[in-house]
Amino acid sequence: MNVYDTLKDLQISLPPVATPAAAYVPFVQTGNLVFISGHIAKKDGKPWVGQLGANMQTAQGQQAARAIAIDLMGTLHAAVGDLNRVKRIVKLMSLVNSTGSYTEQHLVTNGASELLGQVFGERGAHARSAFGVAQIPLGACVEIEMIAEIGD
Repeated sequence: MNVYDTLKDLQISLPPVATPAAAYVPFVQTGNLVFISGHIAKKDGKPWVGQLGANMQTAQGQQAARAIAIDLMGTLHAAVGDLNRVKRIVKLMSLVNSTGSYTEQHLVTNGASELLGQVFGERGAHARSAFGVAQIPLGACVEIEMIAEIGD
């Protein structure tokens, strides 16, 4: 299975790596692991602002998480040069800007997890954490970071 053929079938084009908004780098590779810094949800090139349970519904959060997965894959492509080298998406950590009573952070994060599964097949099945938080930088609704294992 060629990852780029799958992306083409899904009509997904990978974006370039975004310039970090603070004092960090977009990714770090150590051994066969690539750690991708947290990416915030963007809509039309700007932070996708909102809070789940207040002014956003779960389905919108899932769309935001899916958009982040596309950005994460763009950064991973820049880090390793060829997404077909990915042996496994190891883990996602998802932060969902949500009210204290909102309890569907895991469903929001499915927007990213399901897309990674579509693109990478079994190699896209990953461990995951999904947290509700009081705020995310720039007011974004979701932020996700990723760890991937790379082969030769």
